[in-house]
Amino acid sequence: MMSPSSSLPLAGIRVLDLSRVLAGPLCAQVLGDLGAEVIKVEHPKRGDDTRDWGLRVGDTETAYFNSMNRNKRSVTVDLQSPAGQELVRELAKQCDVVVQNFKFGGAEKMGLGYEQVRAVKADVVYCSVSGYDRHGPEAARPGYDLVIQGEAGLMAINGEASQPPLKFGVAAVDLFTGMYAAQAVLAALFDRQRTGKGCHVELALFDCGLMVSAYYGLEALLMRKDPPRYGNAHPSIVPYGVFDAQDGPLIVAVGNNAQFERFCTEVIARPDILQDERYGTNLARKANRDTLVPLLLQEMRARPRKLLLERMSAVGIPCGEVLGLFEALTSPRAEHAGLVTKQPHPVAGSMDVMAPPYRMDGTRMPVRLPPPVLGEGTREVLETLLGLDAGRLAALQAQGVIK
Repeated sequence: MMSPSSSLPLAGIRVLDLSRVLAGPLCAQVLGDLGAEVIKVEHPKRGDDTRDWGLRVGDTETAYFNSMNRNKRSVTVDLQSPAGQELVRELAKQCDVVVQNFKFGGAEKMGLGYEQVRAVKADVVYCSVSGYDRHGPEAARPGYDLVIQGEAGLMAINGEASQPPLKFGVAAVDLFTGMYAAQAVLAALFDRQRTGKGCHVELALFDCGLMVSAYYGLEALLMRKDPPRYGNAHPSIVPYGVFDAQDGPLIVAVGNNAQFERFCTEVIARPDILQDERYGTNLARKANRDTLVPLLLQEMRARPRKLLLERMSAVGIPCGEVLGLFEALTSPRAEHAGLVTKQPHPVAGSMDVMAPPYRMDGTRMPVRLPPPVLGEGTREVLETLLGLDAGRLAALQAQGVIK
């Protein structure tokens, strides 16, 4: 079994992960990163859908799968069979948390819905992730990140004003939903300590997608219309965005009037810009961005990026390079922080696995287990938690219930 460490916050908590793809698995991964023992139940032949998405690692993993499934064990069970359903109910008895994102009503059909699990584990914290509000008219609609990005208005605020609606580069709604779900599960576990009662935690992708809109959403409500799109620029702060230097792009984030004064005098040597009443305050700069930004671009394009970055850093103006993703992952900054780890793999030899982003008392949460090969923990988990002997395991495998 996974070796729990008493120094980790969720040591002693066991999670049954019945979910697949992104939002549910991310929720369970977060709990695993914080020390919980996570048992991921997968189909004996196919496993999680994402084992077949993106670039292959070994025989049963992909980079896509690996990004959401570190610090877990994989147990293969056919949930379409009555024997498989009974096995998972027995596992649920041994778990504190259950995470699932089956289609609406799917868990109930398998005898694994909230009420059915609560009947065998009264204080379970049960997390359901769906596409839409499970208490509304669209409860049965399947949820997909791209669809939700469109329906939640996120594509309409992304990209340049001259472009058509644009999705985020990653599945942002799935990722936010997974994080919101983990937060809610943690709150439910905390409440269980005080009351002894479990809870049904429910998350909908659409609900979380609207939350991602943040200040844009509230501005849309105030204006009673869509806010304009600014691409890499900021809707309220100028200059703030990506600008071209002589030899490449850089990020400038002038956050207040004092920084703007230093930018004009110390960075681009244009104190005259400060004398123009159109640019004296941020509100004025926002209203006159169409004339100000070309002036600033002209000055930045005349200077090398390194010089601009050095000058801004020297006077406390937030700034940075625009790196490629590979550059960022292999940068000294990422290496020093220990954000990318090498983990052993039985086929590939080793593989890259992201480290958890959390530090506790200065120590980063560890990668205790790399993303699992399909079914690697089936025998050990069923033997240890359910007491199944070799004969029973062999019979279940012969029936196709486990692999």
